[in-house]
Formats: sequence, structure tokens, C-alpha cells
Amino acid sequence: MFPVHKRIISSSGNTSGVPISSGCEGFNFRTFRWTQTMLFAINEINKNKDLLPNTDLGYVIYDSCFTISKAVEGTLTYLTGQDEAVPNYRCGTGPPLAALVGAGGSDLSIATARILGLYHFPQVSYCSTCSALESKFQFPTFQRTIPNDRHQSTAMAQLVLRFGWTWVGTIAADDDYGKYGIKDFKQQVEEAGVCISFSETLPKVASYADIQRIVKTVVESTAKIIVVFSSDVDLSPLILELVQHNVTNRTWIASEAWVTSALINQPGVTSLLGGTIGFGVKRANIPGLQEHLLSIDPYTDPLTEEFWETLFNCTLNYGRALEMAKQMAQDVNGTMSGAVRGVPAGLCTGKEPLAKLNNTYSDVSQLRITYSVYKAVYAVAHALHNLEYCVNGKGPFVGNTCADITNFEPWQLMYYMKNVRFKMPNTNEDVYFTEGDVEGYYDIINWQLNSNGELSYITVGQYNASGALENRMSLKNDSIIWNSELLEPPRSVCSENCQPGTRKGIRQGEPVCCFDCIPCADGEISNTTNARECILCSGDYWSNDAHDICVPKIIEFLAFEEPLGITLIAISAFGALATIAVGALFVVRIGTPLVSANDVLLSFTLLFSLVVTFLCSIVFLGKPQDWSCMTSNVALALGFALCLSSIMGKAAVLMLRAQALKAARAKAKAAAKAAKAAAEAAANSGNPDVIVTSTNNNDTSASANPDVDILTCAHQRAIAAVGTLIQAIACTVWLIIVPPHPVKNTSAQNVKIILECDVGSVVFICCIFGYDILLALLAFVFAFIARKLEDNWSEGKCMTFGMLVFFIVWISFVPAYLSTRGKFMVAVQIFAILASSFGLLACIFLPKCYVLLVKPEHNTEEMLRPHTKPRGGVSTGTSASLATTATTAIDN
Repeated sequence: MFPVHKRIISSSGNTSGVPISSGCEGFNFRTFRWTQTMLFAINEINKNKDLLPNTDLGYVIYDSCFTISKAVEGTLTYLTGQDEAVPNYRCGTGPPLAALVGAGGSDLSIATARILGLYHFPQVSYCSTCSALESKFQFPTFQRTIPNDRHQSTAMAQLVLRFGWTWVGTIAADDDYGKYGIKDFKQQVEEAGVCISFSETLPKVASYADIQRIVKTVVESTAKIIVVFSSDVDLSPLILELVQHNVTNRTWIASEAWVTSALINQPGVTSLLGGTIGFGVKRANIPGLQEHLLSIDPYTDPLTEEFWETLFNCTLNYGRALEMAKQMAQDVNGTMSGAVRGVPAGLCTGKEPLAKLNNTYSDVSQLRITYSVYKAVYAVAHALHNLEYCVNGKGPFVGNTCADITNFEPWQLMYYMKNVRFKMPNTNEDVYFTEGDVEGYYDIINWQLNSNGELSYITVGQYNASGALENRMSLKNDSIIWNSELLEPPRSVCSENCQPGTRKGIRQGEPVCCFDCIPCADGEISNTTNARECILCSGDYWSNDAHDICVPKIIEFLAFEEPLGITLIAISAFGALATIAVGALFVVRIGTPLVSANDVLLSFTLLFSLVVTFLCSIVFLGKPQDWSCMTSNVALALGFALCLSSIMGKAAVLMLRAQALKAARAKAKAAAKAAKAAAEAAANSGNPDVIVTSTNNNDTSASANPDVDILTCAHQRAIAAVGTLIQAIACTVWLIIVPPHPVKNTSAQNVKIILECDVGSVVFICCIFGYDILLALLAFVFAFIARKLEDNWSEGKCMTFGMLVFFIVWISFVPAYLSTRGKFMVAVQIFAILASSFGLLACIFLPKCYVLLVKPEHNTEEMLRPHTKPRGGVSTGTSASLATTATTAIDN
């Protein structure tokens, strides 16, 4: 049974008459070659003296027309032996029926195998590959000389996975062959993570609307790989339409049913099908077959006549040729022509040369299905041979009997068919059946352009299903020509691979192969392709810029060697040297009034504390250590405590002097007013003994002596010492209980580890520096009260300005410090220390240095004593002696 024709002729569907078998149309040269191969094999076997030497094989050929109904009809006709199919009944005569070779496609064989299985009638198929036929429960007598599609589906899946294609389209014929094959393929690739872009079904009866729909799907899909499980007959209408739409840049994966089909490989399909990769069954050369094909007699039977007439576009029937010639002449001239009286133009001679035609019928370069037909005939012959030469008493049937080859039952031959094993002539291939199937061996075929510009079939690898899983497919990648300008395999993915540093983000409502690549967040990495989740870097590690590796975080601290650190060291050193220089100047001029005024020891103590504050800022630099954290904070607290206590001690004396001077001036003013009033009264009385002298309105009174200070130097030093001692005790307790220590701050900045000093206790640090603030407030209040003590030289004003600078610096420091992070916090803190230290140094000591160096003539006791300015044109007394001269002479 062969599908010599492609389809049946559509019937009218009339049910008012006796059913008539439908005719067939669409002659298929490829399948007709299969029929001739069977005849060639039968003739070869009949001539073989070693195989069935005493028995000749005969044959009956049925045309299934590639249609299930015709296949069933042919099967019933075969079994009944009548032209009219009568089930369960055989009326035919002649030799016994042995086996059926066929019936072409998988769906045809399924239909025939169900019927033949009822009778245990042997069936050997040459191109029915559907995996459903492996069921011995449903098809107990079905065997085939072509591999099971399970192997082919697995091979296709491995091919797709081998090249990393994750986005493929599938097209399957609307029959068991296509449905089962594509189902197995999809199941395997989807388990491996491949997504199906589209899945279309080819109609058995070509419909323009269906074909256009499939074409639109192929054109719109982004899949570059299309897997097709179909026969060439079902696929050809789609291929023709795709060529019309100029579809290119697709790689087709072909099943064995069309991978070497001349029906598909037509002129003009190069741009569409070039680079196609498919799986072809085992190929072989059959010596003598081509000579047999070319020596066919066109008058042998109706099939050969139709073949000849279709091939040469003529007719072997003289009467039909004459009618055609007459009709043609009438259409051309409108009258009968005398030319038709001779040999009609459309008449075949029967001698036309087949060898000169480049036709798929005579092409024996790709004998694959043809070879499978050849093996099927030999399988039946060898089973019959084993049946014929069974030795009685050693037979396989009841009582060790044998079957008679002239009169045997189908089930008896079926026993031998299941157990047959033989070697093919010429190829020496060992053929046997395992549960009705043969081994799964395929050639991997690539469609490549030859030198003539035609597509040729090049074997680029093999697939052997019986090998180890990792060794089943061997492929020569360099030999493959792809349907693109690139020499490398095409990429067929819905979304490009997510590179390390990103993760896959699901697109709602789309296959898992369609995704977005989302960059990993800071601190997270992905170091594999297509990572589903990003990995969080832990501990002291952070993600690099590419987010593909965790790298150690940047260790940040204000180092000595960096420009900012060098600058701060230079400023600190300059401040310390400037302070030391001032101290040296004071040592040189230590006996002068300006230096000796207001306790010279406190001045040196103040200078020493400023040196400490300048130098302690350097300790804040560098990598924090236990000693540096403690030293920097304690030195700063003690340095400022000593500095502010010294200022407070100096300011306290000046404040008390100012208060005393103010009181003395008030008393002197009151006494002057009283003396003036008495003098005026005496003058008005006319007493000549009273002499009124010039009266000076002095702001000072002799009754008060402000030169005698309430607080002595000892008191001043005690204030400074006590103020510093309290801070020292607090710092000692701080260092013992919760000392400052270095820590790694990982929360301030994600990419950095900031090495900084932890103060240990917020309460302690607030108390300690709060105490410094208290000292600063007291010193400022004392200095502010004493600011108007002298006019020529006002140390109170200098200290007031110094404390104002101190407060401005530290008030500005707080927001600046809180708004910075890392090493710049340390820099801001150092700047505040330096700025406040420079402010105190400049405001308190710069005026003194100016006088000492530039105007030494002002460095006198007189210049340091307070005096008052004249008021209202009346000369007031000098304040040098802090006494008021009011002389009243009364002569009695």
C-alpha cells in the first residue's frame, strides 16, 4: 500500500445512490519510486537462490491516496479478496496472503493496523513513525523498518538545546504523525526551559484562510527556529505561500518525512529553506535500482501509464490524443485542421527517454524511505523463508509443529516476523525488530547551496539513540551553513540572556522565556547568567559597579598622607608654632608691664592649652586606634578646659576691677558734687575767708582704692586649676567606665566602611563637653562685664571677642558636623578646633604682640592705667592714681 496520489477527488456527498469509491489525483513521483522499489526487491528475491529458492513472491499494490478512508478501503479489499470490501470475509482465491507492506503515513498505518490486528495479520511499515504505533496492546501485529518518532523527537530536542535556542515555533500536520511527534518534542524542550513561541497545525485539506493564518503567525513571531513535524504533501502549500511572502531569516528543523523531499525542495525556496537542518533515516545505495527505474514499461498497468503521461505531459491513448488535438485545433482556428489526420501532437510514443529527465523518480542519491521499503520487503521474505524451512518436531507451534508455506495462517507468519533477524544485501546492515521497532539511527542533514545554485542535502552529523545519552548526537558544527549572513548559529530567544549583575524579571502573562533583565540593587550581585535572584553581599563586602562580584568595602578614614590630611597637619603645626612663638616673645619681654599684667603664669598656661588644642587635632587624623580615640577626645576636652579656665580666671580679676572702679567713680562723683555745692554756698554768703578754687569732676574717689584687687594671682590660678581638675576627673571616669574606641561604621554609607571613634557613652561626652561649654559661658560673661575697664588697653574686650569667635565657630560646627559623613566629619571637627584655637590666639594675644613688636613705647604702666575722657569742656582729673582732687580752702 503506497500513497501514489496526494489526495482523493472531492465527492458530491450524494447519499441517494450506492456509494462509489472516490478517485485520486495529484500523482506523486517520489512514492511511485517506492512502489517500483518494492517490485525491484521482489524480483531480486525471486532470483536469489538462497532466499525462498522454491517459492516466488507475488504482490498486489493498493493506492491509499494519502487518505485514511482509501487506506481502510484498500485493507478491506485486500483481506476479502474482492473489489467490493466485505469485512470479516474472504472470498478470494490464489496464493495465501502473507503480509502488508505499508500503508504510508502514520495515520494511514494506524487505521489499517487496527483492522489487521484483529486477524493477527503481519504489517510492516516503511515510513510510519508515529510513537502511538509502539503500543502492542492496540497494534499487536504492527512492525516497521523506520525508527520510532520518540527517537526523532528526542533528537530534535537535543539539537535545540545544543545550540541554546529557547524560543522556537512548532508546526505539525493535523494527523497522528504530527500531533504525537510535536507533543513529545514540546514536552522534552519545555522541561529543559525552552518556550514555544507558537504552535500551529497544518490542515489535511489545504485551506487558504488557514494557510494565511499560519503565514501571519510565522511572519510576526520573533522565533528564528521553526520545528516542523509533517509530511511533504501537507507542508508544500504552506511553503509555497511563505515563498510568496518572501519570508527569510528562519531556520527550519525538518522531520524525516520531508527532509529530503523533492516536493518541498522546489526552485525558488532557497531564501526560505536554505540552512534547513533535519533528520533523515538511514541512507543506502541499492545497486541496480536506477536501471530498473529507467527501464519501466509504460504499458504495464494503469499506474505506470499515469506516471508516463504525467511525466511527459502526453497520453498513451491514441483516441484521447486525437480528441485533444481536434479540440486544440478548433480552439485555435475555429475549424478542423488537416494536421490532426496524422499522428496527434499529444500522443506518447512510449519510448521517451527517462534518463534525460532530472526527476525525483529517477533520483537515487537520497535513498532513505526507499531503502526502508527495500528492508520491509526483505523482512517479509526472510520471515517466509524461516517459516518454509521449519523442521517438523522443532517447530514453534503446538506439538512443535511447523506451518505449511502453501497454506498458513497470518498469525503463524507473525511469529516469524517478530523474531526475524537478517543482514541486508550490499549494506550488510543487521535488521531485527524489538517490540516491532528498529534502532533509532538518523543522519543529520543540512540544506546547502551547491555550485549550481541548487539546494543539496549535506550530512553534517549522526544521531544514534542506542548510544549513551551524552554521545548520541555527533555534529560537525563547522560544516553547517545557516540561513543568515553570519557563519555562526542563529540566536532564537524571546529575551536575551540576563548577564551577571542582573536578574530575570517575569513579564506577566508571557512565557517564562520572555523576561526583563533587572539590574541588581546596590549591595547585591548575580554571578551567573539568567540568575533568578540577586545575592546580598554580607559583612564587610559590597557589590562592584557591574554588580557581578562582592568586593571589600572601601575603608575610609582621614589619612595623614592625603591632601586634606596634609593641609590640616600643616595648619595645626602652624598654629602650634605660632602659639609657641607668642610664648617665646612673652618670655623675652617677661619683665614688661604688658606681659606681667594680669598674672603672667596664666598667660603661659593659656598659651600651653592652645598648643595642646592645636596638636590634639593631629591625633584625630589617621586610622582610628584605641589610644588615638582616647587621646584625641581627652586631650581636646582637657585642653579646652585649661584654656577656658585660664581665661575665666583672668576675666574674673578684670571683672572685679571693673566693678570696683565703677563703685569708686560713683563715690568720687558724689563727693565732687557735694564739694561744689558747699563752695557755691559759701561764695553766696559773702564770707571773704572762703576761696573757691577750680573743681575737677573726677570719676574716682580717694575713699576707694581699686589698685588693691580682691582676687590675687593665687586665686586666679586656683580657678584655672580647679576648673581643669574637675574636667580631668570626669575624663578619668570616662576612660575607666566607657572609654572611646574605634568602630566600623557600615550604616552611614553602603559602599564604605568608615573607621571612626565611638565615644563610648553619649552621656559622658555630653557632660564633658557640656562642662567646657559652661566654662566658656562663665569666661564670656566675666570678660563681657570687664570689657570697659580701660580705654588705652582693654584685655577684657580682647577676651570678649575671643569668646565670641569661640561660640560662633562651635555653633556653626554643629550643623556642619551633622550634615557630613565619613572622613569629612573628622575634617569639620578639626577645622572647628583649629578655628576656635586661632580665634582665641588672635583675639587675646595678637594685640599684645602688636604692642610688643610694633609700638613698644605703649608698653608702660601709665598706658595700662585707666583714665577718663573729658566731658563738656571741663577737664577731669587723671585716673592714673585712681584719686579725685577736690581742694576746698576755708579761712575762718
